[in-house]
This record gives sequence, structure tokens and C-alpha cells, in this order.
Amino acid sequence: MKVVVQRSKQAKVVIEGETVGSITSGLVLLVGITHEDTEADVRWMADKIAGLRIFEDETGKMNLSVTDIGGRLLSVSQFTLYGDCRKGRRPNFMAAARPEQAEKLYDLLNVTLRSMGLTVETGRFGAMMDVELVNSGPVTIILESGA
Repeated sequence: MKVVVQRSKQAKVVIEGETVGSITSGLVLLVGITHEDTEADVRWMADKIAGLRIFEDETGKMNLSVTDIGGRLLSVSQFTLYGDCRKGRRPNFMAAARPEQAEKLYDLLNVTLRSMGLTVETGRFGAMMDVELVNSGPVTIILESGA
């Protein structure tokens, strides 16, 4: 599982002109799932996201998590994170999980984060989405389970 985590002041997902998910201060999660991912990867990732200390404390040091600041999450499924561009010019997406498996694990990630007390907004799995965000910092971290 691979998640691009972006610290955000505001973000939203728009599908066909309709906002389907939006947050103010928090994290935008671009979530990629590979065919080798399991529920254990989901649990590891949820714990890492909830505890990742990338928000400033009163001294300006990155020492607080999204949980600490009462931030929100905008979670967006993105199979293209597993695009392999090493050969040719067109990405190969063979490492991405099949939609049936990916959607199950993506939903489980969101449910797990919610069970940790976090507010999670989402896009729509498999839809063509426009994602708008103000990356605060900018701060962008790439997390990979099993790495």
C-alpha cells in the first residue's frame, strides 16, 4: 500500500461539478493499493497516518499529528500510484490491485481511520475526480507499507 500524504489548509473532491468531499485543516491522502496488500497493511497504514507528526507545535517544530490538532482527512483512491514508467512512455498498471480488492481495502482504511476518532471525507472509488488542495508548507510525505 502506498499513500501520498499532503498537509492541507483546505481541500475538496469534485465529480461532474459536484463537491463530494471537502476538509479544512488536515491531510489529503492519495491511496494506492497493490495486489499484495492485506488487512494488516491497512492497519499499519491507518496507525501511521493517525500518528504522523507533521504539524507544527507552539515552537514551530513539526511535532503534532492530525489527531493532536483535531484535523480532518480527505481520502482519495488513486491506482496510478502503482504506475510503472521504467520502460516505454506509457505507464504499466499491472502492480495495482484489481478494483474489487482495491475498493475493499480502501474502504477498510477509511473505516479504520474513522474508528480512531478521525473525520474522513472521501472521493468516489473509480470515478474521474478533480482534487483541489492548498498544500500547507508544502509538506508531502510518501508512506509505503511492507517497505
